[in-house]
Amino acid sequence: MGADLQARWHRSITEIPQPAWQALAAPHDLPHFSWDWLHCLELSGAVTPRHGWQSCHLSLWRRQELIAVAPLYLKAHSYGEFVFDQAFAQVAGQLGLEYYPKLLGMSPLTPALGYRFFTAPGEDQQAMTQYMLKLVDDLCRRNGILSANFLYAAADWAVLAEQAGCAPWLQLRSEWRRTGEADFTDYLARFTANQRRNIKRERNAVARAGISLTPMAGEEIPPGMVQRMHGFYSAHCARWGPWGSKYLTEDFFQLAEQRLRRHLVLFSAHEGDPLAPVAMSLCLRNGRQLWGRYWGSDVEVNGLHFETCYYTPINWAIAQGIQQFDPGAGGSHKQRRGFQGEPFTCLHRWFDPTLDQLLRAWLPESNRRLVQQINSLNARMPLHSRS
Repeated sequence: MGADLQARWHRSITEIPQPAWQALAAPHDLPHFSWDWLHCLELSGAVTPRHGWQSCHLSLWRRQELIAVAPLYLKAHSYGEFVFDQAFAQVAGQLGLEYYPKLLGMSPLTPALGYRFFTAPGEDQQAMTQYMLKLVDDLCRRNGILSANFLYAAADWAVLAEQAGCAPWLQLRSEWRRTGEADFTDYLARFTANQRRNIKRERNAVARAGISLTPMAGEEIPPGMVQRMHGFYSAHCARWGPWGSKYLTEDFFQLAEQRLRRHLVLFSAHEGDPLAPVAMSLCLRNGRQLWGRYWGSDVEVNGLHFETCYYTPINWAIAQGIQQFDPGAGGSHKQRRGFQGEPFTCLHRWFDPTLDQLLRAWLPESNRRLVQQINSLNARMPLHSRS
């Protein structure tokens, strides 16, 4: 790379000008990698060193122009990633190695596809990826960091990172893709007759309970409703006790309502007044895609989770011309409701030769089994045809 390039490491996203970051990230239109989203996580106290997330972003400058950024964090644990590498930590421990802290690339607390090194138009992405990975390697080796990990990688960038020596580890995600549906009836038509009856039965149970659903998107969201969502989110996490994964603070929801509203979609489940919900879900959106994130309920009603988190969002997505819906991590029940299992790639670099050799030898069989699992899940989807 040219001698006129300067690399900088940052302990906060505020050290990188918001317009410069957005100029690189905006073409990909991923709300969870926007400067505002990542700043809200920091500012709200959800992503801080005290909670095991130390911002360690890498930026690359040509004179005064920002030409590349890598969202990176030093992690003191593996929580909030939704990719479970505790087996890696165990192997490292057996070798007498300290697994943490590790270097991590992802949008914190957000299991959504799209991670990459964001580069300016016209730059050689392959050369830039190789150069920035070398900078990552140097940082890790200088500071005794055992691994660098890039989760939920964008498919096109994953190819470049693999070519630059990253080891791929496949994981399972679910996604609904629009296949020409004009309305919810078309969505139902893809299923077998038995599954159509099951879905209608679930939706009817919600209606018989006197509950209706109202979507609210962007500027349609009334003041205070995102704060109401925090209450549902908090209560839902509390039901699971120490396993509740309550990562976001009330301040984050308040900031999101102020600064991220254009990307938010709320689905209010109510008995009459949409502003008095008994359950809610919150999604993110751009022009083509919807991401399911959080939900909670004050009542126990059969089918309410599926209605609030899947069926009404799909109906809304069809009406809005949305092409893809990622409902979030976990849950094999998603396949029965039209969400196809798909592999996604996480990328890893280990800086101990023995650990690197052991894990790279194990990964191909793990990846093969994951593909088999996905094929088996999709083969059991109750659809007339699979596209």
